[in-house]
Amino acid sequence: MILATTSVHAEERVNGRPAVVLESPSAKVVIDLGGGSIVDFHLGAGGLNPLRWIGPADSEKELRPMAHFICLDRWGQPSESELRNGMPFHGEATRVRWKQSGAAERGDGWVAAGMDASLPMAGLDVRRTIRLSGASGLFGVSETVTNRNKLGRVYNMVQHPSIGPPFLDETTVVDSNAQRGLMQSSPMPNPEKPELRWPAAINKGKPVDLRRLTNDPDPNVVSFVVDEELGWVTAVNASKELLLGYIWKTADYPWLNIWRHVDKGRPLARGLEFGTTGLHQPFPVLTKKPYVFDRPTFTYLDAGESATRTYAAFLVKVPPDFRGVDRVTHRGGQLVIRERGSSREVKIPAGPRFVPGPA
Repeated sequence: MILATTSVHAEERVNGRPAVVLESPSAKVVIDLGGGSIVDFHLGAGGLNPLRWIGPADSEKELRPMAHFICLDRWGQPSESELRNGMPFHGEATRVRWKQSGAAERGDGWVAAGMDASLPMAGLDVRRTIRLSGASGLFGVSETVTNRNKLGRVYNMVQHPSIGPPFLDETTVVDSNAQRGLMQSSPMPNPEKPELRWPAAINKGKPVDLRRLTNDPDPNVVSFVVDEELGWVTAVNASKELLLGYIWKTADYPWLNIWRHVDKGRPLARGLEFGTTGLHQPFPVLTKKPYVFDRPTFTYLDAGESATRTYAAFLVKVPPDFRGVDRVTHRGGQLVIRERGSSREVKIPAGPRFVPGPA
């Protein structure tokens, strides 16, 4: 049956900013239209929102990246020439006004809304459909990028979810099925040396466990590839009894990038970024290093061509002694989250409308 209490509030004001709001009996999602960021995702009425981050330099701007945003048409800095011409860090997707497209839709236990944006310098259009489940803390996203230039071009697209306090603290644990990795601080032309293995990094010559953030990170971005059909990343704060996760097809997003930020000795932000690249460099550098670990560092769209990518986000209550995640699988119409060092599982109803890949 269609849940009567699912709803979409189009173009309403949230904290004084234009937004689209999707609500169900189980969860609420808010998408800020001043840059297209997903700025709120919480369970029930008044639950804790893990997606809390606003860049300090952008705090007063109408168009800005926040919480979970898209890096498009690039991840990281433009070239010096592009910067002089006005191309911003991480591309234009968060620096343009998004618009709701089409009417809201409702189905058997879900509600959905569409929105789109045009990137004037990149010559790309992006259209997003976000579908919120009425039965669980789960939403699925489909995004289509179209090249409206008369010529083909290289580009990148990276999802940039960022968690912050109070969900993020010294006890918050991040897990993933990532494998081989590199430190962004490693010099070119061989940034994959030394080769890392999730969840290991190196800080000032000493090993670091990326599952936790307890001190000043150096380097603050570490990137990994995922060798399975579906990639996933989770963050859990057992004291808050809450787990946030993302799952995606690695054919769409082969890389996981972990960004960490500490302020005054306390965790302030963690980026759980998954995307088409794992090399944080301008395109002139990427074209000289097209592959790392046999994975591409950029992708390509011919003139007039479109590419669609999907992912899902999930939020679920966990026991206060939950130790982290060993495995996330999608089977039997459910997301199954297995605890580390235990046979205990948490299950979320998740049909094919929400989660990419086979169930």
